[in-house]
Amino acid sequence: MNASTLFIGGTWTGASDAGTRDIHCPADGELVGTVAEGTADDAGRAVLAARSAFDAGEWSGKSPLERGSFLLKVAARLRERKDEFARAETLDTGKRLVESEIDMDDIANCFEYFGKLAGQESGRLVDAGSPMVVSRIEYEPVGVCSLIAPWNYPLLQAAWKIAPALAAGCSFVLKPSELTPHTSILMMEVLQELGLPDGVANLVLGDGKTVGSVLSSHPDVDLVSFTGGLETGKVIAASAAASVKKVALELGGKNPNIVFADADFDAALDNALNAAFVHSGQVCSAGARLIVEESIAEKFVDELVRRAGQIRLGGPFDADAETGPLISAAHRDKVTAYVDKGVAEGARLRCGGAWGTGDLEKGFYYLPTVLDQVTSGMSVLVDEAFGPVVTVETFTSEAEAVKLGNDTHYGLAGAVWSQDAGKSQRVARALRHGTIWINDFHPYLPQAEWGGFGQSGVGRELGPTGLAEYQEAKHVYQNIDPQVTGWFADHAAAPAGGN
Repeated sequence: MNASTLFIGGTWTGASDAGTRDIHCPADGELVGTVAEGTADDAGRAVLAARSAFDAGEWSGKSPLERGSFLLKVAARLRERKDEFARAETLDTGKRLVESEIDMDDIANCFEYFGKLAGQESGRLVDAGSPMVVSRIEYEPVGVCSLIAPWNYPLLQAAWKIAPALAAGCSFVLKPSELTPHTSILMMEVLQELGLPDGVANLVLGDGKTVGSVLSSHPDVDLVSFTGGLETGKVIAASAAASVKKVALELGGKNPNIVFADADFDAALDNALNAAFVHSGQVCSAGARLIVEESIAEKFVDELVRRAGQIRLGGPFDADAETGPLISAAHRDKVTAYVDKGVAEGARLRCGGAWGTGDLEKGFYYLPTVLDQVTSGMSVLVDEAFGPVVTVETFTSEAEAVKLGNDTHYGLAGAVWSQDAGKSQRVARALRHGTIWINDFHPYLPQAEWGGFGQSGVGRELGPTGLAEYQEAKHVYQNIDPQVTGWFADHAAAPAGGN
């Protein structure tokens, strides 16, 4: 059977070669569904559909207020179908249902934010220094966008791209991770039900090498937005460069969680657990590097190890579970190799470092892991585990804490824990990361920009800048009283008063 789960030009269709992929829940291996596995030809057709829709102007030509009103309807529909979307997300990812429910709320909030922001877009006037000139900056949609989303927060990360793209007036092709497609399918259903013109939103499922490569290199694509791994991001950037496309890349992080001795001990400890182990560490902003002041390090880490050992792993509908599985067997193997290499280099394994046993053997579980006595140069400080692993470093001064926090080629996020407001602000200012939390970890706001310094990527999602990524600025200069300049004389003209 050729599953009709590709959405191209307003039509649900199967893959051009009838290929399919079975999706299994990583918590227990059960079959979730069978979807179409798109081809390079399918990706090309989707780009052309998006191009045709954009050029026709039915969506791109609507006023910002009209587009914003549509996004508000999307937000309302997502809230109506929250349970359905959350269950689909949970089955694909294996994460706890309560986490998926929170994600759905955040997704609706994202559409609502950009819906309201779109209605405020009016460009700006520029003072040209003359009453005879009207000079203004207009913001127009960039065009056709390729949106490539990851598997850890499938619809949330897609929404961060879809909502501003639609708010700006763009058309797009969405490629979710081949492992987690179902909420993207549901999203296309919502956009179609609400009357988005055909071809504005397109969905192609499939792997990165087949589908993603077309979406990042196709000459009719104007922007590529990608969230995922650093190496893939580099390939996409190089591919997009051939036609000088705009790119927006969010490529992960190696995020420091700095705890000073004067921090609220219990709050810092609790949040250190959340920072490292929520969603089994499969979070781009996970606090995977605990950097703790030496005077409290022994007590703090001992308690962290004790608490990490108590974390309950389980399936998405297990009421007692506190976190879930990794996304796949391949990813679990990657995390295993990461920990093993760190131990071989001299890190001290304090807890975890093993697969789940018993009932957990049905899924891809890895125990919460603490690696202590980690020092500069070890691979576990350079590489991103993207799993339930936290490394421990110590410092003795504020300057050393900052130096350690910035000792990474990434720069996505970080946190500072201290009850000294001045010190907290100094450290936050000195850290070279796109988001800094003070006495907290993980919250984000749709109205606040998200993105990283260094090799964490380029561009920003969310906030006004997140909308600007999908726009081009155009300067329109109008002289309302044009005059002859006389710069070049008309030497052939007859002299004034001549015969």
